[in-house]
Amino acid sequence: MRLKIVLHSQNKPIKLPQHYNSVIQGFIYRNLDRALANRLHNQGYKYEKRSFKLFTFSRISGKFTKEENTLFFKGGITFYISSPITDILESFALHLVKKKYTILNRQRVMLQSIEVLYPMEPEEENIIKTLSPITVYSTLLKRDGKKKTYYYNPFEEEFSKLIRQNLLKKYQIIHGEKKDLPFSIEAEKVNKKNEHIVYFKETIIKAWSGIYR
Repeated sequence: MRLKIVLHSQNKPIKLPQHYNSVIQGFIYRNLDRALANRLHNQGYKYEKRSFKLFTFSRISGKFTKEENTLFFKGGITFYISSPITDILESFALHLVKKKYTILNRQRVMLQSIEVLYPMEPEEENIIKTLSPITVYSTLLKRDGKKKTYYYNPFEEEFSKLIRQNLLKKYQIIHGEKKDLPFSIEAEKVNKKNEHIVYFKETIIKAWSGIYR
């Protein structure tokens, strides 16, 4: 299930930092039922020793100007949020609809529209364009015992392999059974311009946008 969210601010542009992922993530948590938000943030959905949040959100779209590391959206902002857990999106939508305004990055914003998007019917092959860049990584142990994060690019075999493993784990969480689903993802139209360096709080993350098969 996916929602398309459009927010606006009366008479003022919406001001966001250039690297706004943590701001949007916090906005989502604050607009969920408190018990659900706490459970998602502190526990998530368990798979062995790992924990998954099972929701994702897109980059923001809208006309903006930039001053240093700050973006000013004068005509409002649009973003998508997606989850296989209906309760998450229902809670988020209900909180936005019921409020006269909500707070985003210490600013009052209003809900302009909310749209439920029906799931696409997958075919044998699908061409997709990312709404947010994909990050794929492994945590490696160096000879000195320190850990190092290695980020894969779409032209490395591990990129598709690790995405597939990730999806199979989430499938098992959601459906309660293991299944060896055939799946691969290959770069269809991706080049160096699709590489993004994203700051999430104090962590530097490498991610890739583009068109994939």
